[in-house]
Amino acid sequence: MPSETLVMIPPLLCDARVFEAQLTALSRSHAVMVAPTTCGERMEEIASQILGWAPSRFALFGMGMGGMVAIEMLRRAPERVTRLALVGTTAQADTPEIAAARETQIIAARAGRWEDVLSHEINTDWLAPTSDSAQVSARLMQMGQDVGAENYIKQIRALQRRKDQQATLSKIKQPTRIICGRHNGQHNVKRHQFMAEMMPNAGLDVLEDAGYMPTLEAPDEVTNLLEAWMTQPH
Repeated sequence: MPSETLVMIPPLLCDARVFEAQLTALSRSHAVMVAPTTCGERMEEIASQILGWAPSRFALFGMGMGGMVAIEMLRRAPERVTRLALVGTTAQADTPEIAAARETQIIAARAGRWEDVLSHEINTDWLAPTSDSAQVSARLMQMGQDVGAENYIKQIRALQRRKDQQATLSKIKQPTRIICGRHNGQHNVKRHQFMAEMMPNAGLDVLEDAGYMPTLEAPDEVTNLLEAWMTQPH
C-alpha cells in the first residue's frame, strides 16, 4: 500500500523554498504537496481552502503560521489527518499587544515601506548563533519579496483574528511530532513543551542548533525527524 500524501504548510512570508531540503528527501518516497497560507484573511478560510485541495486522507506538517493553519484543519476535519508535525508554532491566540503591533506593520506595508516590514519580520535574533544568518536571511528576504505586501496583509489579518486552539490540542489523537529550535525567541521551548504535554500522542524534539527557522538552520535534522515520523505506525 502506498503511504499517505504529505501536506506541508509554510510559515509567514514563506513558500515551498523554506522546505527545500525536506521536499527533496521526502518526495523520493512520498507524494508531497505544499499549500499556501495566502488564500484568506481568516484561519478558517485558509484551512477550508487547503482541505478542498488535499486528498481524502493525508499527513499534515505545519511550520509557524502553517502550524496554526494545521491545527485549524485538524479541528475541522480530524478524520482526514493521519499524523501531525508542528514546527516553531503556537496554539495560543494573539495577545492585544501583539495584535496591535501587527497593525503597525500593516500600516507600514500599505504606506510602501515594504523593506522595513521585511526587516522587522525577518529577525536574525531568533536564529541560532551557529546558523549562517546571512544565508538564511537572504533566502527569507527573497521569499518575502515574492509573497508580496498584499498577501502579507492577508496573512497578518488571519494571525490577528485567530482563535485560541489550546482546547483543540487535547482532542488530537494522531501521532504527533513537535519540533522546536532551542533559540526560537518567538515561540520558545517552554511553549512547545506545553503543547506536547496537552496532546495524547505527541513527542517533542528540541534542536540545539536552530532558532525559529529549523528547516533552513538544521535541515538534515528536521528531515530525519520527519522521515521517522512518516513511518511511525498509526
